[in-house]
Amino acid sequence: MTDRAQHRDGRPRLAAWIDREAAELFPGCFALVMATGIIANTLWLQGFRVSSELLFGVVLIAYPWLLALTGLRLARHRARLWADLIDPRRVFGFFTLVAATDVLGVGLDLRGHGGAAFALWGFALVTWIALIYFGFAVLTFRNTVQVADVVHGGWLIAIVGAQSLVILGARIVPGQGALAPSLFVLIHMLWGVGLGLYGIFITLFCYRILFFEVGPDDLTPFLWVVMGAAAISSNAGSVLILSGTSAAFLEAMRPFVDGVSLILWIWATWWIPLLVLFGLWKHGLKRVPLAYTPMLWSLVFPLGMYALASLRLGLAAEFARLRRIAAAMVWVALAAWALTAAGLVSAVWGRARAHRAAAAAE
Repeated sequence: MTDRAQHRDGRPRLAAWIDREAAELFPGCFALVMATGIIANTLWLQGFRVSSELLFGVVLIAYPWLLALTGLRLARHRARLWADLIDPRRVFGFFTLVAATDVLGVGLDLRGHGGAAFALWGFALVTWIALIYFGFAVLTFRNTVQVADVVHGGWLIAIVGAQSLVILGARIVPGQGALAPSLFVLIHMLWGVGLGLYGIFITLFCYRILFFEVGPDDLTPFLWVVMGAAAISSNAGSVLILSGTSAAFLEAMRPFVDGVSLILWIWATWWIPLLVLFGLWKHGLKRVPLAYTPMLWSLVFPLGMYALASLRLGLAAEFARLRRIAAAMVWVALAAWALTAAGLVSAVWGRARAHRAAAAAE
């Protein structure tokens, strides 16, 4: 290998580029897996197996790749990782790891790999518990100058993580024998925690956008998680309704879960036109260029989740029209995924070319 193909420290260009990608890894990077996986799972449930398998193949590549980059960041760039973890503006992005793990687990369980799905659920549960208390400690003790902002802080991803544990848990719990009753109680508890957090965060969110000045920089793709968190909470409730349990007090909760799931789906539906208007105001009226950012995957995921929530609620409520909405929305989500994926490829290619040019100059 020539000197031109190496950095001064002798590392090949590719290794140096990967190292830099790990150093600059976005805390919410696993939203790519969330968005891709949720669309793949919805297509699978709707009978589009070939399209689902293609997208799931992307998940099987992206998840271990991002996990490896995170491990590399932990090993070589621990200070930068820690800075993100103790930053009130960025810590909640790490909850995308929880949701991505659960989405992958659901995809594996759909394909008959229940053992792997249970292992992923256990990993996601431990990660969520660690992050939920660490994240709130950071928000409490590190937000001394009010640097965190519910509008573009991604706080609601913590709710997405909790409800994703409910959805995967409901699939794998029935096969756990004597542990099943206790685990059913646990996933109902997680659903309740998700609802409580949503009530807190949505109140702060509405107060922020209605009573303080909002600029174009405030209207990030993270806003779509407001809709996505309601949709996944509705989906989780529908999954609980469709899951059988032998506990009498959980059976008694079914009417409550059913009603709340419908209300959450309606609430998610109400947000969609408003979020579209926000985007038109930012990119149309204010003429802010539309460029790729990793946060865009936090827009794609809610679209896919809304499609799946509509499908699940239609099954739970035996209301066929909701399934028609799901059939249309999944293609809207897939179109958004394709555009965002094209932006990702272009951005990665641009960074690789810039790195190659810098290496050649050295």
